[in-house]
Amino acid sequence: MSSTTRERLISLLSESDGYLSGQKLSQIIGCSRTAVWKHIEELRKEGYVVEAVQKKGYRIIERPNNLNPGEIKHQLKTEKFGHTIYYESQVTSTQELAHKHALDGTEEGSIVIADEQVSGKGRLGRAWHSPKGSGIWMSIILRPNIPPQKSPQLTLLAAVSVVQGIEEVTGLNGQIKWPNDILIDGKKVVGILTELQAEADRINSVIVGIGINVNTPREAFPEEIANTATSLKVEAGEEIERAKLVRAILEKMEKLYLLYLEHGFAPIKLLWEGSAASLGKRVRVRTITGVLFGRAQGITEEGVLLVEDDEGTVHRVYSADIELPHNT
Repeated sequence: MSSTTRERLISLLSESDGYLSGQKLSQIIGCSRTAVWKHIEELRKEGYVVEAVQKKGYRIIERPNNLNPGEIKHQLKTEKFGHTIYYESQVTSTQELAHKHALDGTEEGSIVIADEQVSGKGRLGRAWHSPKGSGIWMSIILRPNIPPQKSPQLTLLAAVSVVQGIEEVTGLNGQIKWPNDILIDGKKVVGILTELQAEADRINSVIVGIGINVNTPREAFPEEIANTATSLKVEAGEEIERAKLVRAILEKMEKLYLLYLEHGFAPIKLLWEGSAASLGKRVRVRTITGVLFGRAQGITEEGVLLVEDDEGTVHRVYSADIELPHNT
C-alpha cells in the first residue's frame, strides 16, 4: 500500500462518525473493494484495530502508538509545518536525511521522522541514544529570511516549542538548559541540534533536529546516562501518544516561528527565560578554552548566555556545556 493511500484511508476512517462501507471507500480512494480490503489488512498489520461489520463497513476502534504520516496529519492544525512528512522506520540520522531533502528543494515546514536512529547525533558530534519505537526523532526544515548569525535563536525557539508541546500533552513542566537541552526534574529528556545550509550572507535552510525520550523505559537507558537521562513515560507514569506530541510541537513551533519572523527574537526571549533552568543559578561553564564558574544572568537578544563570575565580570558564552551543580 502506498503511503498516500494509507494516509487517505487513515484520514477517512478517522474523520468518519461511524462506519464507512467498502464501496464508499473504493469510490473516494479510486480503487476496487478488494483493494480496500487488502489496504485494511495492511493497517491491521501495522497495529490498527479495524472493526468490519457486514452491510455497515469499517471503522477504526484502536490506534497504534506509531509515527506514520497519516497518524501525525490526523487532526494536525498547521498552515505548513508537517504537511510534507518523510517517514522511515529506521535511519542513520534524521538530520542527514533532512539535509538531502532541503538541498533537493523540499518546502519549508517539511519534517523527517523515524522510529529508530542508528547513528543519531547531538552537539559536538556526540552519539544520541535512539531506541526503536520509544521516542520521537525528527528534523524540521526551515527557510527563514534572516542573517546566518541569527540562526542560533531558532534553537531557543525550538526549545520553547517543545516545552509547550510537552506541557500540553503530558502536563509535565520541562525546563530548558542553555542552549539545547530540556530537563524534567533535573534529568535530560530532549536534545535539540540546529544545523545550517548557508552562504556567507544568506540562509538556504535551517535543519532543526529534535530527539525526545518519550516512552523509553528506565531500564533501557545505557548505564553511563541512566542517572542523567529520563523519559516522559517515566516522569508521567503512563505511556504517551507520540503522534499527538508531534502534532502539538509542530503547532506550537509554527505559531512561534511566525511570531518570530514578524516581531523578532524579543517575544521568544521572554518565553525562553520563563522556562530556563539556569537563570539566577550558579553554573559551571565548560568551553574549549577552559572552565568558568558563575551565575547565569540571562541571554542577549542574539541568544548568547550571560554569566557573571565571582569577581563581577560578565562573560558572553557563545558555545559551551553548562552544568548545574547540585549544591547551588
